[in-house]
Amino acid sequence: MDGAELVVRRFCEAASSRDVERMAALLAEDVVYHNMPMDPVVGLAATVELLHTFMDGCDEVSFGIRGLAAAGHLVLTERVDSFAIGDRRLDLPVMGAFEEDGGRIRAWRDYFDLAPVLGFFAPG
Repeated sequence: MDGAELVVRRFCEAASSRDVERMAALLAEDVVYHNMPMDPVVGLAATVELLHTFMDGCDEVSFGIRGLAAAGHLVLTERVDSFAIGDRRLDLPVMGAFEEDGGRIRAWRDYFDLAPVLGFFAPG
């Protein structure tokens, strides 16, 4: 397992533990996090803030890797990201692209259908 793959696997494990601090330790200071249906988030502080919004609002989170391909600094993941709040659950198919540099993720792009996310996280 090469360094980039290991970094991404550790990142997904941290997400599955809802451990934002552990996730942040694997992100570059100038990270660009882009959920493709939305505007990109630039920088570590802004990314951590967004991660807390999702992680802290859920009772359970899991980034389940179904498939992974790595070539140099680029790691592609086919995942099912699962979120639970009380008795409600969302299992979201996600295609993710991570760019690693020096043991940290410099770019993170996730491709998914936004509609179920908006419905699940909508207030009330």
